Amino acid sequence: MVDRFERFSLAVSVIFRCWHKIASDEMKKYGLKGPHATYLTTMYQYPDGLNATQLCDLCGKDKADVSRMMSIMEIKGLVKKEGVNYRAVLTLTENGRAVAEHVRERVMVAVEAAGKGLSEEQRTIFYDALSLIAFNLQKISREGLPQA
Repeated sequence: MVDRFERFSLAVSVIFRCWHKIASDEMKKYGLKGPHATYLTTMYQYPDGLNATQLCDLCGKDKADVSRMMSIMEIKGLVKKEGVNYRAVLTLTENGRAVAEHVRERVMVAVEAAGKGLSEEQRTIFYDALSLIAFNLQKISREGLPQA
């Protein structure tokens, strides 16, 4: 059981660290940081825009992070904000959509390269298992660990 925990923890840590490095390397050309990639790809899926609360939920980030990242992207002309506070609707500008499209293409390259050697069946099982683990960990983090 401990071996399984160590393998899981190490793998998640390596994936997290590598993803951030890859995202940071790709986002440098736009003068952005790695986490902006997540916001861009998420916002791309919602052409009518999202508010900060929705972005928090979809990206798993807190409001302070969303506010900081949106402010940077707004200054760079990638995002426009209509309204005030956390109810304001945030949408990608035309330039923001172009950047997001490029980031999405690069994400696809990264995902394909990372999954090299996996069959479709293995990929399906992996993502189903990963989703279930994430769901269970979210529940545990809200409710606490069950008593042994």
